[in-house]
Amino acid sequence: MDTKNEKTLPYVNLEQRFCNKFRKIEFRHTPRARNEFADSLASMIQHPESSHINPLRISLKEEHAHCCHMEAEPDGKPWYNNIKIYLERREYPEGITSGSKKTIRRMANCFFLNKEVFYKWMLILGLLRCVNAGEAT
Repeated sequence: MDTKNEKTLPYVNLEQRFCNKFRKIEFRHTPRARNEFADSLASMIQHPESSHINPLRISLKEEHAHCCHMEAEPDGKPWYNNIKIYLERREYPEGITSGSKKTIRRMANCFFLNKEVFYKWMLILGLLRCVNAGEAT
């Protein structure tokens, strides 16, 4: 990839190094006439040293992104426990407010229980299996 602006040369070099780490990569050129938003943002940012561009930090993860967002449950129960119990037995946890009950009922509309396997229904993606932190790991 070539660049006309030497300010962007560090980015081009970094891009070329990282391109080898992907199975497939695609670049699309957006003509300047259709890129008014980026131009207006760039014109609003004034750096004291005009030839300096802050470095772009890119990090590569060795595991899937969805694994990075799983947290262990503090009480040992999965995040979906209250919804699952509601779908199984139509019961609420003890001591919750009527507002929380309403939230559980509303959220239960988006979930599906097939024996012991719990799914979340999403229009575009279909059924997504819900797992606890141990299963995700």
